[in-house]
Amino acid sequence: MIDLLSSPQVWASLVTLTIMEIVLGIDNIVFISVVVSRLPKNIADRARKIGLALALIFRILLLFLLSWIIGLTAPIAEFAGQSLSWRDAILLAGGLFLLVKATHEIHKGIEGDEEDEGMGGAVNSFAAVIAQIVVIDLVFSVDSIITAIGMAEHVEVMIAAVIIAMAVMYVASGPVADFIKRHPTTKMLALAFLLLIGVSLIADGLGFHIPRGYIYFAMAFSAGVEMINILSRKSLK
Repeated sequence: MIDLLSSPQVWASLVTLTIMEIVLGIDNIVFISVVVSRLPKNIADRARKIGLALALIFRILLLFLLSWIIGLTAPIAEFAGQSLSWRDAILLAGGLFLLVKATHEIHKGIEGDEEDEGMGGAVNSFAAVIAQIVVIDLVFSVDSIITAIGMAEHVEVMIAAVIIAMAVMYVASGPVADFIKRHPTTKMLALAFLLLIGVSLIADGLGFHIPRGYIYFAMAFSAGVEMINILSRKSLK
């Protein structure tokens, strides 16, 4: 362990891996902000904390199963001349889930359907939000961990990078979720982002890689335009 702390290469890989995990966590922050936005403030905070804590535990467990994670890239079937691995299947399932979730939320936002406000409905929503946070984080984790394997040689470095990235995600998800709740138009924009992310996951699962830089640039540009609209509306008031 002392050798790792005194190695410049280890510190360089930790910084690089942490930045990569934080960047890849943008998708997760958007998703978390959307799914907790329908819950009351106190319940939303609890759901976010518990969901991220469980997601962190599962990510660390996945890092201890590196040999199994690497095996996920091995082809298991072939469809229309395209080989399919478990990684591809997970990305396809995650992408379809995001498309369905985002479409459902957009429909509720437009039609104005109300959730069950009883205690049973609140408990079910609370549990559902936690489950969704954990599941979608695992989908994103598989891809990021496979990338991390090629960037760092030591599991300890990967775990440290994941913990730092999850801490940043925890700090950022609260303000982002509050901002989306205060500005309903930004929620629709966030749902559009989820559609975009879902399509990119499906494309990756089918072997058509879309550089994340293009996606994040589109998201940043759209968010910038929305910020200008918010400031404009405030000035008019």
